[in-house]
Amino acid sequence: MSDLFDPTQPLTATGNLRRREAVNRLASGGARAAALLAVAVLGVVVYSVAQRGAGSLSLSFLIKPPPLFGGPGGGIGPEIVGTIILVALATAIAMPLGVLVALYVTEFAGRRSGRVIRAALDLMQGFPSVIVGLLIFGLLVAGTGQSGYAGSIALAIIMLPLIARSSQEVILLVPGSLREAADALGVSRWRTIRGVVLPAALGGILTGTILAVGRAAGETAPLIFCDSIFNASAFSTNLFAANHAIPNIPFEIFTLSEQADPSSFSRAWGAALVLLGLILVANFAARALLAHSRRRHAG
Repeated sequence: MSDLFDPTQPLTATGNLRRREAVNRLASGGARAAALLAVAVLGVVVYSVAQRGAGSLSLSFLIKPPPLFGGPGGGIGPEIVGTIILVALATAIAMPLGVLVALYVTEFAGRRSGRVIRAALDLMQGFPSVIVGLLIFGLLVAGTGQSGYAGSIALAIIMLPLIARSSQEVILLVPGSLREAADALGVSRWRTIRGVVLPAALGGILTGTILAVGRAAGETAPLIFCDSIFNASAFSTNLFAANHAIPNIPFEIFTLSEQADPSSFSRAWGAALVLLGLILVANFAARALLAHSRRRHAG
């Protein structure tokens, strides 16, 4: 009878419990160290770019074109405008397609077809961007010349799986009771999606889209194939003219970093700081939208 458990006796730690506590502390410490390392790496990157590029920043650097024949002075005004236009067109292409794919997978597709589509999207996320650029070069550039819309389509392909997968996760978080209430009222499936599901998931969809924009804005490899032969000293907004690429920041950084002129290196760091700032602002905006969406649903 002495071996029976007595609930009135105080609990005592056993060797197994102490081992579990040690493993728990080790795992928690490892996770904390990994998180601090990730933040430290981000801090080092931001500090290094800011230290080298801050000296180039000025109002004229942001609005003026670079010198026609190289040399010191000038800015990256055409490149900023061109990057915004490229990414805007890519977003206009990728966002509707990504949301529609997410709606099909979550609301209409069967288990098997949904699994296949999700696997295909995961594979697309793992595609090297240089392969995407080579694909668009073979389909749209070869024989006709580079153009802004070819670069935007390449960026849209990179953005599509990111938007689709993030939209799927957000749509799945919409309470099923909302769908059931709409079904009880006799509302059609598409009207339920349009009037109930999409408004509830809009904040998360916008968050995923902004994160995809931040990813696409820094891509260089696709633009080397599709949108790299341009006049960096002139503003250009014509996306659809054949054999007419438009300036962009990623390729300008690549070009400046390959030159032997010290002023070019300085401008490259300045352009990198501007691009990094745009991406960080996009990510912070995405986090703010996500937090606002969660507070609204919680309320």
